[in-house]
Amino acid sequence: MNMQIKNLITETRNPATLHIDTMSTLEIVKTINHEDQKVAAVGTQDAQIAQAIDQASERYAKGGRLVYVGAGTSGRLGVLDAVELVPTYGIKPERAVGLIAGGKGAMYRAVEGAEDSPELGEKDLRELNLTANDTVLGLSASGRTPYVIGCLNYAKKVGALTVSIACVPNSEIGQHSDIKIEAVVGPEVITGSTRMKSGTAQKMILNMISTGVMIRQGKVYENIMIDVQPTNSKLVDRACRIINIATGADKETALSTLKKTNNDVGLAIVMLKTKKDKEAAQVLLKENNGQVGKVISQE
Repeated sequence: MNMQIKNLITETRNPATLHIDTMSTLEIVKTINHEDQKVAAVGTQDAQIAQAIDQASERYAKGGRLVYVGAGTSGRLGVLDAVELVPTYGIKPERAVGLIAGGKGAMYRAVEGAEDSPELGEKDLRELNLTANDTVLGLSASGRTPYVIGCLNYAKKVGALTVSIACVPNSEIGQHSDIKIEAVVGPEVITGSTRMKSGTAQKMILNMISTGVMIRQGKVYENIMIDVQPTNSKLVDRACRIINIATGADKETALSTLKKTNNDVGLAIVMLKTKKDKEAAQVLLKENNGQVGKVISQE
């Protein structure tokens, strides 16, 4: 397609902000706030986001990874999402990987030219030993970043799931992915500054996808994060509070049950809610793909 960048909606001038440089500070704030309401365009992509969650969840359950790829702001948002899944849901760092064009240094300082190389994208994914169980999330506000296209093309060759996330209609990266998500938020307040509305929209989409995948892995019961890793006394105390909230068990019962499970909060909740021993509770969890809520709803 190769639409010229100057014609992309993310690069056009916003008529509502043509005179933002002469506005009062309060007018600037109100104008930005008004434009940010357009991030609601993310809601037009619900079906595609749900599809991405379902298909990524299937692969993740088979041992696959979430691999985020992007350049500049988009790349940084992917790295952020990957990094935050580790402490939030107790996953191993290698299960969520963020790649940014130009490497780790590009998180802090722009690496000129890196995003223009599809070959660099392929090289970075090759080094990860990508497999068909992995999901590659390609992020590009303009929908045309060559680095991301290179990543998506290589991922398709390997048989990995490819998901593109852009902020323009009919994006170029969408033509290289299995599932395309396009949240069209309109021209930026400052022309071409896609760290603003486009960045916010991409962050919201990533929040939904990764949270949805983690819920589908059984890492949430009701709306509680239950896959905490109680590696010190403070975290053991937090785990006991989670068990108390979920089951009503007092602190002593929560702690003794947690010890029986070798610090598995979800298993402890199932034992207390079903009144079953550890082995029987483990069987129930296995039969229900680790979903604590499903186990309890059947009791």
